[in-house]
Amino acid sequence: MTTTTAAGPGASVALPIRGMTCAACSTRLERVLSKAPGVAEARVSLAAERADVRYDPAATGVAAIAEAVAKAGFAVPAAEVELAISGMTCAACATRIEKVLARVPGVQTAAVNLATERAKITLLEGAASVADLVAAVERAGFTADPTTDSRAAAEESERKREAENRRELWILGASILLTLPLVGGMVAELLGGSMLPGWWQFALATPVQFVIGRRFYAGAWKSLKGGAGNMDVLVAMGTSAAWGLSTWRVAAGDGHHGLYFEAAAVVITLVLMGKVLEGRAKRGAASAIRALMTLRPETARVERAGGIVEIPAERVAHDDVVVVRPGERLPVDGVVIEGRTSVDESLITGESMPVAKEPGDPVTGGAINGEGLIRVRATAVGAESTLSRIIRMVENAQATKAPVQKLVDRISAVFVPVVVVIAIGTFLGWWLIGGSPETAFVAAVSVLVIACPCALGLATPTAIMVATGMAARRGILIKDAEALERAHDVTAVIFDKTGTLTEGRPSLTDVVAAAGATEDEVLRLAAAAQQGSEHPLAKAVLGATGARSMALPAVVDFQGLAGRGLAAMVEGRAILLGSPRLMRERSVETAALEARATALEEQGRTIMWLAEADGRLLGFLAAADTVKESARGAVAALKAAGVTPVMLTGDNPRAAHAVAADLGIERVVAEVLPEDKAAEVARLQAEGHTVAMVGDGVNDAPALAAADVGIAMGTGTDVAMHTAGITLMRGDPGLLPDALGLSRRGYAKIRQNLFWAFAYNVVALPMAALGMLSPVIAGAAMAFSSVSVVSNSLLLRRWKGGVR
Repeated sequence: MTTTTAAGPGASVALPIRGMTCAACSTRLERVLSKAPGVAEARVSLAAERADVRYDPAATGVAAIAEAVAKAGFAVPAAEVELAISGMTCAACATRIEKVLARVPGVQTAAVNLATERAKITLLEGAASVADLVAAVERAGFTADPTTDSRAAAEESERKREAENRRELWILGASILLTLPLVGGMVAELLGGSMLPGWWQFALATPVQFVIGRRFYAGAWKSLKGGAGNMDVLVAMGTSAAWGLSTWRVAAGDGHHGLYFEAAAVVITLVLMGKVLEGRAKRGAASAIRALMTLRPETARVERAGGIVEIPAERVAHDDVVVVRPGERLPVDGVVIEGRTSVDESLITGESMPVAKEPGDPVTGGAINGEGLIRVRATAVGAESTLSRIIRMVENAQATKAPVQKLVDRISAVFVPVVVVIAIGTFLGWWLIGGSPETAFVAAVSVLVIACPCALGLATPTAIMVATGMAARRGILIKDAEALERAHDVTAVIFDKTGTLTEGRPSLTDVVAAAGATEDEVLRLAAAAQQGSEHPLAKAVLGATGARSMALPAVVDFQGLAGRGLAAMVEGRAILLGSPRLMRERSVETAALEARATALEEQGRTIMWLAEADGRLLGFLAAADTVKESARGAVAALKAAGVTPVMLTGDNPRAAHAVAADLGIERVVAEVLPEDKAAEVARLQAEGHTVAMVGDGVNDAPALAAADVGIAMGTGTDVAMHTAGITLMRGDPGLLPDALGLSRRGYAKIRQNLFWAFAYNVVALPMAALGMLSPVIAGAAMAFSSVSVVSNSLLLRRWKGGVR
């Protein structure tokens, strides 16, 4: 879907790409798109087969970007969407709708049938969504509904993919059947028998070379026409040379010696086999996205005009009331307005146990309703829903490149030309040292066949795909590959206290009045000053007045004092409510109650001082916040892995140290203002630490951005989640060791994959050049190098959790 970027004017589009076979392809396409007029940035992922392009809509469009992809020798697949149109009365209506739809970015053709009231649209996949098309029709004054929902479309896409897989298997089977007699003849000759006659070999090898292997020639031509080379060029050159020399010798009458038909056929067969196995492995790596897609229910029951109607889930509107029966998936995000139940959110948040829900509680689309019938008011639908955002974030993470990939891209860009030069040098070298032309030829062909940049191109993205997919299943959302790579090196983790290590739902424990004031007066004034506030401490105070049925006076001239408290006018009195820092700044003397306040702070209580602006102390209120059950385990796991935990809070030092001691955190920074949190991050970085910041509030956003890795609690604000590189969906600090551990394991897989990919080429190319490998062995090694890299990435699925 085309979207406007937040970083500046422009739009972005994510397009699926077909035709890439190796890292050289993705690098070349990225270079071509980056140079296209109007394109600001382009990222191409080989593993995800996707291009993310940021562009200026005034200078170019999606169609022009797709045309640039085609000119580079690749393709953006087209999809067909059918809409049911209502409100048309004549042919002019149909014509109008066609013109409106044609102006939607990415739409290639639009045909509207007045008689059937259907619109059939052909558009570039990824360029526009069904919602974009429906909105365009509605802006023209008509109504439209998709004839199939998004889940059905996804299932149709999966069926097409399965059909393509079956076709590939049939082609591979045919290639194997034609190649086996050639291999059998070669084996027979080695055992003292005789090979098949030359013309028989020609008859078997030629369809393998030019019918089954036609894809390599087509891919090579497109690549060369685009100004670069790829794996297809190497395979086509190597096998063509072997087939061509063999055919020339057969035509010249030498039908028994120096024939390499079996080498050419076996290489093509093995490469096809490798691609089939690689495709299966890549689908396994992308299984997390498919699992998330299946969570989207097909229909929803919505209350309309006094009754309940069943409509496609994507047509549910904001504030609609949805009825969800026991055992059904929730179609939208919302708030329960009637009924009690428990909800299974395991595939969304990673929470294994069902969560109890009652009126007023939020629920998430895609979760499974338990035993109760509930009515839910929709608060987020379509692209705004949590599930859609999760899918989008995982897709984006899988499509991004880790910093280490930049080196691989530079190597891949020159890989094929270098290999061709090495092959020519090998042939000339053998010839010049007096080797036979046959030996020189076989060595050169082996060099061409064994070299493949695929393993290099798949090393990083497949590991990222598996790691981010595994993370999503556990309720950990990784924003991009850079966050995954950086997180592996974290040596210090800064925790914000409230809402991160604690529940963030404090309760009022004590109200202490100074001389001349009463406890009810202190509570009433403090609560009145905080009316409407969403701060956890304010809720604690207001909850206490609600329990006492206390009437609250109106508040005027409210002023929030960031990190300190507030000032307000209540009952004609100028009130100050906040921290000891605020009392010191306003010259309020608190000595009379310091002893009692200190004693409570040492028990972990948070103190809110209340005074009048003229300096008269009225008293204080104390609140306690419960430490999250998983916080102790998380801190212990981090320390065991050599990571230093640090607690950062605006709370008073005594309360902060009490909570820290309970958790086992030695390093505490208290009474920190929001604007100073980023400075604390910088201080740790100056000490040589790679810092992760964990927070959940708006005031944490600067520190999250300043940290090497920002980690937001999913129960926090959208600002924190947007700023952070990693989001813990269920607000559980126990997920933090898993996030860092998965990053470490994922990065280890990237390093392993790159090592073997580089080592393979470093060792194999010289061996082939020295004549130590036959083309058949070279082809097998090349085909399975990519499979081994992807399979190694899939081993991440065995990871059980923890930092180590």
